[in-house]
Amino acid sequence: MKIGSNIDISFFPPKIVLLDRMGRQLDFQRAKNKVIKRIQNWFLDFWLMILNWVTNCPIWAVRRFFFVISGVKIGSGSKIHCGCRFFYPRGVKIGEDTIVGYRAFLDGRAPLLIGNHVDVASEVMIYNSEHDIHSEDMQAIEGKVEIGDYVFIGPRVIILPGVKISRGAVVAAGAVVTKDVPPLAIVGGVPAKVIGQRKIKKLHYSLGRSRLFQ
Repeated sequence: MKIGSNIDISFFPPKIVLLDRMGRQLDFQRAKNKVIKRIQNWFLDFWLMILNWVTNCPIWAVRRFFFVISGVKIGSGSKIHCGCRFFYPRGVKIGEDTIVGYRAFLDGRAPLLIGNHVDVASEVMIYNSEHDIHSEDMQAIEGKVEIGDYVFIGPRVIILPGVKISRGAVVAAGAVVTKDVPPLAIVGGVPAKVIGQRKIKKLHYSLGRSRLFQ
């Protein structure tokens, strides 16, 4: 007799078999580890729900406090605008004088490193974990995402796991970045390809003050 999808009970002889989501039998140690991980994920989901409420607060000091106690590392002068969503905040590190736009998504399941003076526009989605579509159980694959100093990322860009966007690069609006971007390159399209080069070579600007109450 099955209870849910993870427990199989037989009475003759008495036996309890624990199963994974693919229906494969688990030994006690693996089952114990899965239970512990499930409880940890429940706590994370609860805390992410709280963060989702807080991200809509128009006061940056309040949002920043909750981000920091959640494990996000935020450099001096940087700001994350309202509506940002996280997946495992502890993996996210943001440098100085960097602005993350409205309703961005920052994935921290693997390290997400955002440098100094980086401008991330609205509704950008940065992922560092994805499913392996060739595995029989859709196993997750993780890869660090690194965004160098003075990078500009346009609205609604999607950045996929394992990508490095080098210093001074520009990603055009709506692009899907699937591989590394060279320094000072301008990329765009799906998948993103080099479409130009920045004319300025010595980058030393500051982004300055962001909008209040956003």
